[in-house]
Amino acid sequence: MVKLTIDGREVLARPEGTILQVAKNAGIRIPTLCFHERLKPIGSCGMCVVEVAGNSTPVAACETQVAAGMAVTTHSDRLFSMRQDVLKAILVHHPLDCPICDKAGQCLLQDLVYEHGISGVEAQAPTSKFTAPYATTFIKSNPERCVLCLRCVHACTEIQGIGALSMADGPDGKRIAYDRDKCVSCGECIQVCPVGAMVEKKTALHWRSWQTEQKVRTTCPYCGCGCQQLLHVKDGRIIKVSGVEDGLPNQGRLCVKGRFGYDFIYSDERLKTPLIRENGGFREASWDQALRLVATRFKEIIAKHGPDALAGVSCSRSINEDSYQMQKLFRSVFGTNNIDNCARTCHAPSVSGLAMSFGSGAMTNSITEFAKAKMIFVIGSNMTEAHPIAATYVKNAARTGAVLIVADPRRTELSDHAALYLPIKVGSDIAFLNGLMNVLITEDLYDRNYVDSCCTGFEELKSKVLEYPPERVAELSGIPADTIRETARKMAATRPGMLAYTLGITEHTCGVHNVISTANLQMMLGNVGFECSGVNALRGQNNVQGACDMGALPNVFPGYQKVDDPKAQAKFRAAWGVDSLPDKPGLMMPDMIEGLRDGKIKGFYIFGENLANSEPDIAHVEKCLAAAEFLVCQDNFQTETTRFAHVILPAAAWSENDGTFVNCERRVSMVRKASEPPGVAMPNWWIFKEIARRMGHEWASSSAGELWDNEISRLAPILAGIKYARLEGDGLQWPVPDENHCGTPVMHQNGRFTRGRGRFIPVDWTPPAEVPDQDYPFVLSTGRRLYHYHTRTQTGRAVGLNDLMGEETLDISPTDARRLAIANGEKVRVKSRRGAVNIKARITDRINPGMVWMSFHFRKTCANWLTNPVFDPICKTAEYKACAVAVEKL
Repeated sequence: MVKLTIDGREVLARPEGTILQVAKNAGIRIPTLCFHERLKPIGSCGMCVVEVAGNSTPVAACETQVAAGMAVTTHSDRLFSMRQDVLKAILVHHPLDCPICDKAGQCLLQDLVYEHGISGVEAQAPTSKFTAPYATTFIKSNPERCVLCLRCVHACTEIQGIGALSMADGPDGKRIAYDRDKCVSCGECIQVCPVGAMVEKKTALHWRSWQTEQKVRTTCPYCGCGCQQLLHVKDGRIIKVSGVEDGLPNQGRLCVKGRFGYDFIYSDERLKTPLIRENGGFREASWDQALRLVATRFKEIIAKHGPDALAGVSCSRSINEDSYQMQKLFRSVFGTNNIDNCARTCHAPSVSGLAMSFGSGAMTNSITEFAKAKMIFVIGSNMTEAHPIAATYVKNAARTGAVLIVADPRRTELSDHAALYLPIKVGSDIAFLNGLMNVLITEDLYDRNYVDSCCTGFEELKSKVLEYPPERVAELSGIPADTIRETARKMAATRPGMLAYTLGITEHTCGVHNVISTANLQMMLGNVGFECSGVNALRGQNNVQGACDMGALPNVFPGYQKVDDPKAQAKFRAAWGVDSLPDKPGLMMPDMIEGLRDGKIKGFYIFGENLANSEPDIAHVEKCLAAAEFLVCQDNFQTETTRFAHVILPAAAWSENDGTFVNCERRVSMVRKASEPPGVAMPNWWIFKEIARRMGHEWASSSAGELWDNEISRLAPILAGIKYARLEGDGLQWPVPDENHCGTPVMHQNGRFTRGRGRFIPVDWTPPAEVPDQDYPFVLSTGRRLYHYHTRTQTGRAVGLNDLMGEETLDISPTDARRLAIANGEKVRVKSRRGAVNIKARITDRINPGMVWMSFHFRKTCANWLTNPVFDPICKTAEYKACAVAVEKL
């Protein structure tokens, strides 16, 4: 620490701090225009000048480090005059159009001009000197208002890692240049702009900052990052979303969906009243009519066929309290464990595999740790599109020197930032990971001390991976043997390191074994239990982690307590006031769907999931849904799935509820009500409670807060220390065993695993269930696009997102396109053994020859008309990532 004085006050500070930072920490304000807390000092505006004793000229406080004995003056007549001159120079090129400027009332320049007593300037430069406005679907620039502070340029590069904005020389001086091809409409430039140069097109001139009645902090309803949002509310309606500047995990960052994809809640297509099937269509009904019918039919099915003739799927986008109520309804009222959620579609292999290896099936570390990591290995994850904010931290780390290694069959955008990109063949993950471990062992590069003291089963694993020398793995994975050796050496030389994956690892028939392989590698490197290390499964939906935590799984109660454990049985019987609970694990979702066709399942309750689009082999799934004796759908919208329902129940949406989400890093965060639901739509937890009441069970909790504090946190030991009152800020990461515990950012600390010792489990490579042949010569893989989410029930109804991406394309390599005489944008027919779709081709060198790729967002061109309904034998997750197809020009 060094001692200095600022405006006569003695201050202690770290020597690496700047005068601006140290002054702010001491409560001393220095005016600035270009400085932003989330950016490195820019030093472009000249407003933060201060006097330092011994210096003849003032210095920029944002760029000058403090030193022992320094005497700083932040305010004097001389400095005031200099700041006035800076502002006058800006105003020469800045129109005084505050009455029609979107930023009026929250403009930093406006505040500084007022503070410095400037009433006008002698002359203004003509606006013709400036470039034409830049605009996307969501962003509009007003270049005549730009003050060249460069915040937007630095934010685009330093925070988002995009680089769509830059400083360029124009005919009349410096200007901001835009690369439209790079821009992803994240809106970071809007959030950091201190004036009205970058504004939102959605809300332009529709409101003023002082007119917002509320600013409601909540959690994003899209991917599993769990970004913190500030909802700006006027007249009871959300009019804008911004990132919470100091909120975790996003630290102010948002992606295009998080910032602009909120208004699906105001779609005219929202369900507003219960609907009952009648005479081949649907008629409106009262809540009492609909719920009485649901309760009656379910009671009849139980009486005739037994409780296991009912099954249900809970929603991974809704709040925790909803999933808790649904699994409670199924277990304590219906009497069955046939309850599941869409984790079965995506990350069930993570839950199973990581639990087998570590004792807990969740992401081990925290999202913000990516930014500080020395080495990051991303395998099977198109993070920039599926988890954009997590990807920003990875790109930040790579830009500042971290070793980034990306293994993926596609050359994703993240690979452009990598020190090493490895285009592994689809389905070769286990072989490749075993090959890396082979090198670590044969070259004695593994962490012998960690392995010996923290793990078990090493000798068995060693025997297995020695069967995978780099030369053999090269044939299986397509990665040269020398590159495999280089990769293993880089990992061993740069520790600790983080490993991250998503569905490229899990959505295979060997998904659990893939996950186990990632755990084996990280334990061998000693990379579990420390900051900036671990196995980090990035979950796909905003609350899929929470749905699992709440027990919306067929084999566990809330908090992962097994349904066949006598102690857990006794605890939940007492808590729920019932004499018995089912103690046999229930059906997983694929078996539920098949059960509709074979008659095993008579009643099916689908809450917030669109199975007719999200499950493999849509044609078969639709036949199963059509066979349901009684199907209840509970949702915000009519979907492809609700067409088969007998009763449709209208549910309150994300911004119409109080509750909680759990993101992929196990962070429990608040979701707060900011708007009213349409019509008579009701909270999901209330709907489940009312069905229980009509079946003879009175439940006491009458709000999401009561459900959490009185039931969930009392019943789940990993959540025992979390009460609503503790979630006001950044939330808490479980496990939180008591109310004095501050949460667990890093699991299995210092190699002390949940299960005691980490367990090495040897696994063999197996090929995908369906491989290309003469009739179907391509391998099709699937995934997400940046501008949409899941089956588009939300993004398809959010204003503007369809303009950015209004249809799906088939990604195909230039080599294959030439061979088939396919031009970019031409229609092609893609055919598998299950179905076919007609779709436009998109020729891209990010796809390797022999492979094609498309998403499942758009109904007519959904990849799931083609995908193969074969499943991991342990957890029943489908092999979405590999099926054989043929492509022909139309």
